Amino acid sequence: MLSSGTAEVPPFERPSRAEPRKEQIEELLARCKGNLVRVHEELMAEGLSLSYPALTAFCRRHSIGHEPPRPAGHYDFGPGQEMQHDTSPHRATIAGVEQRVETASLVLCYSRMLFFQGYPAFNRFACKVFLTDALTYLQGAARVCMIDNTHVVVASGTGRDMVSAPEMAAFAERFGFVFRAHEKGDANRSARVERPFRFIEGNFLAGRSFADFDDLNRQALDFCDRVNAKHRRHLHGSARELFAAERDHLRPLPPFVPEVYALHHRIVDVEGYVSLARHRYSVPYALIGRQIEIRETKDRIDAYLGPRLVASHRKAAGRQSVRITAQEHRPRRGEGPEKKPPPEEQELTAAGEPLGRYALALKRHSAGRGTLALRRLLAFHREYPREAVAKAVSTALEYGLFDLERLERLILRTIAKDYFVLPGGRDTDDDD
Repeated sequence: MLSSGTAEVPPFERPSRAEPRKEQIEELLARCKGNLVRVHEELMAEGLSLSYPALTAFCRRHSIGHEPPRPAGHYDFGPGQEMQHDTSPHRATIAGVEQRVETASLVLCYSRMLFFQGYPAFNRFACKVFLTDALTYLQGAARVCMIDNTHVVVASGTGRDMVSAPEMAAFAERFGFVFRAHEKGDANRSARVERPFRFIEGNFLAGRSFADFDDLNRQALDFCDRVNAKHRRHLHGSARELFAAERDHLRPLPPFVPEVYALHHRIVDVEGYVSLARHRYSVPYALIGRQIEIRETKDRIDAYLGPRLVASHRKAAGRQSVRITAQEHRPRRGEGPEKKPPPEEQELTAAGEPLGRYALALKRHSAGRGTLALRRLLAFHREYPREAVAKAVSTALEYGLFDLERLERLILRTIAKDYFVLPGGRDTDDDD
């Protein structure tokens, strides 16, 4: 200090033992795939006396394997300009069991109005249900909905090149907004919706238990009302007060908000139930083996046979599979389901002898219920001349022939003899 003529204390720099091996450390770091623990072990094996904290400090000073921190961005939004939507997994106690909950959240970026709900699984159907409830709660939509690059909404591409799935794009158009995705790794772009997830986990889910998912979502709605009405210092007011200024800038809801539903096709099993999302729902036992259409809504499961509603149940929520039975769908004690022959067998029986007798015998000689064999026999009856089919079937009955390939050849041979007689009275057999 005296020699330099200044009062400032010069910085004390002590050379590091790793300095001569800087290039070797960079090479080892690449070979060990960024694992500094392995790099330290390799250096120790070569006889270098260097502690692990000293190695990590040296790497930080020289930016080896460490990217310099980036400053956080800041975004300002006008009223009705943007809303942000995302999901996050949490753990919650439901019906006495701790289980995974997919928490979906939507936030208006200007007023910070928050809406969230919990789901056992989050797919495209659940996304449309959630957004419908959220926009109904907010009584409008912002012009843009910012999302991450989730497959629930995205069909292809990422960031600015993202292309929404057609059904999600149509859903957004109905409410007057568009989906946009932030660039990969730029989670700060959706900070408005990312930040509340920690608040939800630490303030809503902590210490609470729920009877079911309906109970969870009812309590979540009450929690949103309280949080949105709470004064916040950084906003100089509550989200409700800012929302009063933002409401007129939102896209209004359409005059009619249709109910979100998904269609599924199921075959009624031998017990008279259909399965959907691990749960089983009863339908009238007379429909066993029939294909029906299932209409899934937010709260109900409706089963249709053509245009006719045959069953309706309250939708089961949760990961544990349950069986829901309506008593009117079960046969009374001592009464079993009416056993009717399949429609193919009924038509063959109505055709008379010998086709009806052959159909019964064919059914006994076929695997299972013989449906495929009866369908093919019915096709012979419909497509070939009736006399030729009857003659071939009589021959097959006489010799106990139930191979339909050979039966069809018999029919074709009969047709050739009766309908395609060659000149001079010779038939195909004489030529052979």
